[in-house]
Amino acid sequence: MRNLNIQQFLTSLLLVISISPAWADDKDPTYDRVTLSVSAETKVGNDTLVAVLYSQKEGAITTKLAREVNQNLSWALDMAKQTAGIKVQTLDYRTDPVYRKQVLQGWRVKQSLRLESRNSAALSGLIGELQKRLAVESISYQVSPEKRKLSQDELIQQALVDFRARADMVAKAWERPGYRLVQIDINTSDHTPRPKMMRMAAMEMSANAMPSPAIEAGSQTVRVSVNGVVELTP
Repeated sequence: MRNLNIQQFLTSLLLVISISPAWADDKDPTYDRVTLSVSAETKVGNDTLVAVLYSQKEGAITTKLAREVNQNLSWALDMAKQTAGIKVQTLDYRTDPVYRKQVLQGWRVKQSLRLESRNSAALSGLIGELQKRLAVESISYQVSPEKRKLSQDELIQQALVDFRARADMVAKAWERPGYRLVQIDINTSDHTPRPKMMRMAAMEMSANAMPSPAIEAGSQTVRVSVNGVVELTP
């Protein structure tokens, strides 16, 4: 009798275990869900000029090279700080070996300087002056974060209105009284042009200022997409 009771208990336990997952996974059924996607974009004029310049020296004595590079960067920093409205940032400092036919010939020391300003005329003139002792690595135009955010906010509003209009159209086409929003994702993207590279020979610059570079601000495409799922009401 005791063995029979144990067997009945185990049978009941197995029955509960086998049924429990079905209860745990039980969810409300979903019907008539539709995935929608809309996007909005606009052209935004670039308003920030960014330039990267550098000082580079090659030779056999690294301390001498480093001293010359540091002097050039200090001179450039002083000039940049005298020009109003320009953000200045020093970038990577590098010392690399120079090989020719797998034989060490010397060393190369380089440091870069990043300049940013919304006053493109002032920065362009400064670049021309700095080329007395520095070389230009790249020049590019960007959209300022404030202007980009303002454009994105306007595009999000437009995309959400278009999303609701499309959901209403689908509900009407299926002769449904309405819909409920199940999920929505908002994504922002933009096309940033690659910096204009300017290659220069590693030589002593002229004592006179180089001509200011010819640059055009141009524009970028700012894009917002809205993807979501709606469920048509019966």
